[in-house]
Amino acid sequence: MEIKKAEFTLSAPMVSMCPKDTKPEYAFIGRSNVGKSSLINMLTNNKKLAKTSATPGKTLLINHFIINNEWYLVDLPGYGYAKRSKKEITRLEQMIQGYILQREQLVNVFVLVDVRLEAQKIDLEFIQWLGESSIPFAIVFTKADKLTANKVNASVEAYKKVLSETWEELPPMFVTSSEKKQGRDEVLDYIEQINKNLANG
Repeated sequence: MEIKKAEFTLSAPMVSMCPKDTKPEYAFIGRSNVGKSSLINMLTNNKKLAKTSATPGKTLLINHFIINNEWYLVDLPGYGYAKRSKKEITRLEQMIQGYILQREQLVNVFVLVDVRLEAQKIDLEFIQWLGESSIPFAIVFTKADKLTANKVNASVEAYKKVLSETWEELPPMFVTSSEKKQGRDEVLDYIEQINKNLANG
C-alpha cells in the first residue's frame, strides 16, 4: 500500500464524538513509551503526524487520522501510566473500552509491545480482554533496531510461548523499527488486505 495522503481529522474525548463516517478504522494502542507515535509517523511517512513526546502518555484523546481518504488510523491513549490520578486512569480506561467495544467501524486493533521486554502482565491482560471481547487484533513488536536480529527472534518466540499457554491460535505478529522503517510494508499490506476483504464482503 502506498500512502499518498495522511491527515489529522479530530480528537474525541469519547466514542460518541468520533467521526460520523463508515470507513474502516485501525486502532493503535500500547503501554506508554512503547513508541506508538514514532510508529504511526513511520507508517504514514509523516514525521509530524502523531506528536512524539519525551513525556510518555501524552495522548489523552481518541485521535483520528484519515489515510488516502479510504480508512482511518486511530491513535488511542496508552495504558500503564504511573503518574495519573485514579480518577484520570478510570476515565481513560472507560474511553478506551468504550471505543473498542462500541465503535462499529473498528476492524482491527494493533497492540504495540516493546520487543526488548519479556511479556508484561498489563499487555497480556489487555490482549486477553480483546480476545474475550471478540475484537480482532495483531501484535506489533517495536524498537527492533535496539537488539540484534537473534535477540529479536528469541524475544518474539518467548512471547509466542507465553501466549500459547492461553491461546489456541496466535494473532498476526509484526516486528517493526521506526528508526529503520522495518515492518512498514508488512503492516500496511495487512491493512490493505483487510480493506480488500471488506470491500469484497
